[in-house]
Amino acid sequence: MEFKLDMERIRDSARKHIDKGAVTDAYQGDASAVCDILNDALASELVCWLRYTRHAAMAAHLGGIAGEAIQGELRTHAAEELGHADIIAERIMQLGGEPDYDPKSIAQRAHAPYVAGTSLEEMLTEDLIAERIAIETYSEIIRFLGDRDPTTRRMMEGILAKEEEHADEIADWMRRLAPLTQKANGQSPKTT
Repeated sequence: MEFKLDMERIRDSARKHIDKGAVTDAYQGDASAVCDILNDALASELVCWLRYTRHAAMAAHLGGIAGEAIQGELRTHAAEELGHADIIAERIMQLGGEPDYDPKSIAQRAHAPYVAGTSLEEMLTEDLIAERIAIETYSEIIRFLGDRDPTTRRMMEGILAKEEEHADEIADWMRRLAPLTQKANGQSPKTT
């Protein structure tokens, strides 16, 4: 098997379809469908950013010393979610779409719901649930994209890796905070 590029066809197509930007004849995905999928992921990242931002603001108030200890980490998670939103929006534009930041529809399009939480434990639980939802949905998106859109797939794989890291960190915080929460509620800390 010999590898040979049809340079005349490639150059001609690049010149003829210059209005398509980064989307060339080599692109095998459905750019419109991928933009729809990415706009839902964008909404998900924006909702996560909002949730983490609120949880960071409320952590010390609702969680005392324990909340103060993780407040900065929650802010870091918020910043990373907003960074994911920026990356996704950029890819949507590369594919010829428009990122949808409409506040009226963001909550409906997001994969995970926005839950404010009334305690540090509840906030962390909701953050972990949201991360687990993101891990599941992003894994499915990656499988759907396969080899048809390797650039978007790699972008989503990078975001997925960060969401897995967030979930692992939150689960660890919850394990560490459980004895403190139980003690504050007048319960004996459980030993494992």
